[in-house]
Amino acid sequence: MAGNNPDQGSMIGVVDYGSGNLLSVTNALAMVGADAQLCSTPEQLAGAERIILPGVGAFGNCLDNLRCRGFDQALDELVIRQRRPILGICVGMQLMARKSLEGGEHAGLGWLDAEVVRLVPQPEQLRVPQIGWNDIEFRANCPLFAGLRQGTDVYFVHSYGMNCRDETDVGAWCDYGGRVTAAVWRDNIVGTQFHPEKSQDIGLRILENFVRWTPC
Repeated sequence: MAGNNPDQGSMIGVVDYGSGNLLSVTNALAMVGADAQLCSTPEQLAGAERIILPGVGAFGNCLDNLRCRGFDQALDELVIRQRRPILGICVGMQLMARKSLEGGEHAGLGWLDAEVVRLVPQPEQLRVPQIGWNDIEFRANCPLFAGLRQGTDVYFVHSYGMNCRDETDVGAWCDYGGRVTAAVWRDNIVGTQFHPEKSQDIGLRILENFVRWTPC
């Protein structure tokens, strides 16, 4: 898949706020021919035509790091007002919710009417965090999964998941002792609970789909 070069002129800003698996994400984007740049300030991010918001760790710490660097206001301007496409990965997706209950209650960016809650799989023998491969089902028109088959496997590492009040915001889901939101999609906003940068060829196709996507 390397060398497909989906869009030479579209710089992808990867938000560097101290809470993401940046090297894996930028390497994966390079493999699909994307021009990805780490952006450690809002001023650098302003030049991006599309944005990736990664996230590793606890929701509260990620949110504090994001706000400390002024990215929360910059992202509101770029994503909500200017409607630039954004992909949130793992905690980066969770930050888009209205609130999280991880380690207390934390207000999120509020782009989606959703809350982040701890996984409580049934049967209880299932491990938390969920670590490993799981098959997903997705909405047929969700742009992240164009050209992929239902039931494809992707790689998860998480203890908390997003519950969306509006089911139409759910782009994909998996079964892990109950239904778990695997991806979200609303307007110019998409996110994955799983890690596309760790999901081998399938993950590369998902990233390529994001790079090629033009929201309506």
